[in-house]
This record gives sequence, structure tokens and C-alpha cells, in this order.
Amino acid sequence: MAKHKYIESPEILWQHFEAYKKNIKAKPFKVKDWVGKDGIQIDREKERPLTTEGFEMFCFENDIIADLGHYFANTDNKYSEFCTICSRIKQAIRQDQIEGGMAGMYNPSITQRLNSLTEKSEQVVEVKNYDVSLKL
Repeated sequence: MAKHKYIESPEILWQHFEAYKKNIKAKPFKVKDWVGKDGIQIDREKERPLTTEGFEMFCFENDIIADLGHYFANTDNKYSEFCTICSRIKQAIRQDQIEGGMAGMYNPSITQRLNSLTEKSEQVVEVKNYDVSLKL
């Protein structure tokens, strides 16, 4: 179990986030692919996206803190000084996901759903009542 440590300042939280970004971007996914008419197997590297869950796991696994939820939720207004940096972290993660989806590095459909970017369309169905009487 990770030790519960207090993050002393928003600057230190940002430093942890920067370390997470560096760590995650240095470890791309290895995806098997087959190319050419002979189907030669190769490994392609795919960049890992930033995620809030990934950042929280990074902090947990590195014994920084077991739960960042209170910082991001500003529980009982005890973490007000962290609001701006938590907002920046969320924006940096969202930017990475959106831009990566647009560039085709990440699955655009998943990126859209995670960031509430799906196109919304309205469909109107009109039902008319017709008086159909049977005469016998």
C-alpha cells in the first residue's frame, strides 16, 4: 500500500504531473502489425495518451499520494489553492487527448466520447393519427 503523503503546494503537484507526462510519453505501446505481400511482422510504437486515471495511478505507484480525488474535488474547500493547477492538469490531459485523436494517434471515437465531443443531432418523428373506421 502506498504511503499517504501531503502534497505541499500546487507547484509540487504540477511537478508530479510533469514527471507523469515524461514517464508516459517515454513508454509507447508496442503494437504488432503485418506488412507487405508476405505479411512480415513488425512492431509499431503507438504513443500513450495522458489520462486522469493514469496520473492518479502514477502518484499511487510512486508513493506520492494514494488518492488525488480530494485535490481535484476541493473537498470541503480545503484544497482551494490547488483549484487552478488541477484545472490546468485537466486541460493538459484533454488537449493531449483531443489533439492526439485529431492527428490519428489515438482512436478518435474514444477521444470524442471521453471529452464529450460527440456530434449531437436532433431527430423529430411526427406521428399522425388517422381515423380509420371499419364499416361492416
